[in-house]
Amino acid sequence: MSIPALNILLQSLRLPSMLSAYPLLAEKAASEHWGYEQFLQALAEEEVETRRKRRTLRLLKQSRLPDGKNLATLDKKLLPHKVRALLPQLITGGFAERAENILMFGLPGRGKTHLAAAIGHELIVNHSIPVLFIKTFSLVQKLLAAKASLTIERELVGLDKYEVIILDDIGYVQQSREEMEILFTFLAERYERKSLIITSNLVFSKWDSIFKDPMTTAAAIDRLVHHSVILEMTGESKRNPAAKTS
Repeated sequence: MSIPALNILLQSLRLPSMLSAYPLLAEKAASEHWGYEQFLQALAEEEVETRRKRRTLRLLKQSRLPDGKNLATLDKKLLPHKVRALLPQLITGGFAERAENILMFGLPGRGKTHLAAAIGHELIVNHSIPVLFIKTFSLVQKLLAAKASLTIERELVGLDKYEVIILDDIGYVQQSREEMEILFTFLAERYERKSLIITSNLVFSKWDSIFKDPMTTAAAIDRLVHHSVILEMTGESKRNPAAKTS
């Protein structure tokens, strides 16, 4: 088969990485006396790796993870001992496969958002798990707008493509009844199907300020805790050193 004909076939099969890698790999295969199987495997590996990299970049862009908050920039020495011990297990993504939640509690400045984002980043880069980072207030407003335009089901389906959603700062949201109901709907929709990572400045005993109604508060907590890992982010504020030197 001529090279032009092969190029056309690879293009029609949508194998652009094979197409671009073919000349150099063919030359290497000839000089190192590769067999057909080894040459074909090298071409296939090139295509798979390129697709993986493209998928990772696409997932990172879609995730809306905050810039700079990843595992490399996380000062793990400042994490509580129990959290630090659990971190290697959490970044494997096993909790997402089991549709479990990660719940992070602590006062402002304890590194909850950075840790949540770092876990999300690892899930995407090392395991190709779709992740979305969003502030609780933004999610609630997004869902309310969808409800008003009668597109709430479509919105929930769109969110469902993310295996893990990082819901940041749930404690800051002081819901009206309508906002509370839409947030509860979202939590119930993902229950036992998809994972959440939630950060909160409020312990569960204070969540009645979020959901207003005691029964709704209890139902929301029950769903979140049923399959979950709870991380208590204790210690001093991570922002103190910066404040002292400013």
